[in-house]
Amino acid sequence: MSAPARDRRQVRLSRALGLPLTPKAEKYFERRPYPPGEHGRARRRNDSDYSVRLKEKQRLRAQYGIREAQMLKTYKEAKRLPGLTGENIVELLEMRLDALVLRAGFARTIAQARQFVVHRHICVDGQRVDRPSFRVKEGQMVHVHEKSAQMDPFQVSAAGAHRDVLPAVPGYLKVDLESLQATLLRRPKRDEVPVTCDVQLVVEHYSR
Repeated sequence: MSAPARDRRQVRLSRALGLPLTPKAEKYFERRPYPPGEHGRARRRNDSDYSVRLKEKQRLRAQYGIREAQMLKTYKEAKRLPGLTGENIVELLEMRLDALVLRAGFARTIAQARQFVVHRHICVDGQRVDRPSFRVKEGQMVHVHEKSAQMDPFQVSAAGAHRDVLPAVPGYLKVDLESLQATLLRRPKRDEVPVTCDVQLVVEHYSR
């Protein structure tokens, strides 16, 4: 998929889900904060309970850019853990390598973060990792490979160019942006994770 086509897809998905998924989509979303299509402005009938829960699950999935199979697998794992299942889901998703690359400011979007990982630009404790779903453990350091750090996209990141469009670095991450290094200090807490989602509705969707 070409970059313009991917951008259009993200804008359309953002409008359908009611939240901007990328900085570019946010600009379009501000001008057209209603669903896409010829009937997007029309008053819509009340959604069913099922559609409300489904949409909330889709919103969470879209913010991490993951497939349904990955989402379902995360739910099942979260259900086995102690604590609230909904909060566990978000915490597990947030410990994915691609999510932490984004939170650290190494990438501008989750799609770019995933691309960096797949292309083997990202290391964990000195070892290259090419799986976006890799679960980072507490105390592990995520960093850009020494050779990759000289590339233009990472030089831009190191200069802090993405900070104007990304949320503040959460408390569970220690980031040295100039060195393109970040350490996961501890397990994330739901209220610290900058995603928009009613996690209880996601749990209700899967447990129906």
